Amino acid sequence: MARALLVIDVQREYFDGALPISHPVGHLETILQIMDQATGAGIQTAVIRHHQPDPESPIFRLNSDMWQLHPEVEQRPHDILIDKQLPGSFTGTGLDQWVQQNEIDTIAIAGYMTHMCCDTTARQAAHRGLKVEFLSDATGTLDVENKAGAATAQELQNSTLVAQQMFLSEVLTSADWIQRIG
Repeated sequence: MARALLVIDVQREYFDGALPISHPVGHLETILQIMDQATGAGIQTAVIRHHQPDPESPIFRLNSDMWQLHPEVEQRPHDILIDKQLPGSFTGTGLDQWVQQNEIDTIAIAGYMTHMCCDTTARQAAHRGLKVEFLSDATGTLDVENKAGAATAQELQNSTLVAQQMFLSEVLTSADWIQRIG
């Protein structure tokens, strides 16, 4: 079994920009810990970075300060950096080819936002026949309010994790994942 860690969209927009991640507490530290553990265990890591197709977008504008990876993620070892423009990390990118070339059959999901890009990527991976490990405390989200209604970060996190566990992913904590790869 070949496993890879996908670190999705850990960019400055989620810390210093318009979309500050608020849940769960300690999400960044957890992501950094699993990146370090993956490196130590020889697990390949793909870092994924989002930008909006509209060059005038107020968020995730290509080459802007807020588009940059969080410095702590940027300085850590990774095997590939993938840029994407849609929520799914497989859509319009080289991720599928990289996964196939490296004979990866299991991916672990970490990053932002739990209910958007992490959820979409996990679904895409499951549709490709990959085993998905969704790291419950190494993904994060924020309170959302729009025309459809409102949900707290905790509500979004919990509902996404419950849905993922139904048929798509194995939801586990980073501590359980670290024990597994140890």
